[in-house]
Amino acid sequence: MAESKAHAIPRIVEASDQVSRSPLFKRFPVPRGYGLPPGSRVERGRTWPAPAEATRVKAFEVYRYDPDSDRNPRLDTFMVDLDACGPMVLDALIWIKNHIDSTLAFRRSCREGICGSCAMNIDGTNWLACTRFISDLETPVRIYPLAGRSILKDLVPDLTHLLAQYEMIEPWLHSKTPEPAKERLQLPEERRELDGYYECILCFCCTSACPSHWWNGDRFLGPAALLQAWRWLADTRDEATEERLDALEDPFRLYRCHTILNCTRTCPKGLNPGKAIAEIKRMMVERQS
Repeated sequence: MAESKAHAIPRIVEASDQVSRSPLFKRFPVPRGYGLPPGSRVERGRTWPAPAEATRVKAFEVYRYDPDSDRNPRLDTFMVDLDACGPMVLDALIWIKNHIDSTLAFRRSCREGICGSCAMNIDGTNWLACTRFISDLETPVRIYPLAGRSILKDLVPDLTHLLAQYEMIEPWLHSKTPEPAKERLQLPEERRELDGYYECILCFCCTSACPSHWWNGDRFLGPAALLQAWRWLADTRDEATEERLDALEDPFRLYRCHTILNCTRTCPKGLNPGKAIAEIKRMMVERQS
């Protein structure tokens, strides 16, 4: 019993060393490509050997897909010289692109866990490549793009639909009273109500991990957009509460959430989209009573 408690998976992930390393979920015993049409099955790709002088080597299996080619998606294996790159997964990908295969495509920008650009599925968990330690991962490291999206190339998903859903919740301050001379004031306790919500970096790890969004992504807004919706509903300076709730009062936009909490488990910033969605539902009920 003590051992199981020591290895218990936290309900809210706050750091990369809390990400599940359970082989049950990362190496699920279902044949690769099971049930997929032939054109979607991931094939074994090329293996790139390590440099001859490398002494510390780790294998990275990276998803590759080129829409301009008639080839199936494939997993290329790169033997990475750990002494020649930094400690993070993003460092390894940059090393691969610079020294082995310049055609590898992935997004990156800040390299500090702020921009959300490098979100991808790393060893079965959605995370930011720039904040995931290589030393935390098994061998081979398996890297896929975020699930549930069309793939533009390799590790680059198409986020057009997700950004359109984010725009739908109108993520800016709505005011009806005259604009003050200097600024709109908040009490410290009112400002603290935004903690845990404003920090979202729109990496969409949560939405990619949400089964409800896989099933109803055309109508369900998903955890990232709904967390942002709550961020504005919770802001005492915003004066469009009723209008925002009216926009969410829909059988699909809000209520397709089944509280699976994959979103909360996978957020690399330690936020709780599941709680934000529950708060919106509570506000819906309160205004009807």
